[in-house]
Amino acid sequence: MLSAIIIDDEPHNRDTLGKLIKRYCPGLMVAGKAEGVRTGIEAIRVLKPDIVFLDVNMSDGTAFDLLHALAPVGFRVIFVFQLSSMEYLLKPVNPENLQLAVERVLKMEIGHFGLQLQALEEDMDS
Repeated sequence: MLSAIIIDDEPHNRDTLGKLIKRYCPGLMVAGKAEGVRTGIEAIRVLKPDIVFLDVNMSDGTAFDLLHALAPVGFRVIFVFQLSSMEYLLKPVNPENLQLAVERVLKMEIGHFGLQLQALEEDMDS
């Protein structure tokens, strides 16, 4: 079974997404949750998840702060927000979109994530 961590600064979003994953993604177990960048980094280092569901803007920083702190990234990421070149989920999370996002991200090469992240940040800066 694959493991996941949910990182979002809004408790109801973490809880809702956790319930949706449990119900609609039987091959995925939520191993942990975190409310921000600092606690997310700690959770990822300890739990070593396969997938991280990551809010983009949190009270103590951004998803990019977290990803840069953990570079090189050794897990797949699903942003819980709309970003052009990466996998994402819009809030409120739709169960069908959740299933599709998990399926698509599992097909991605982890090594390509750094290039995608760099391109995304360049797009956001321009």
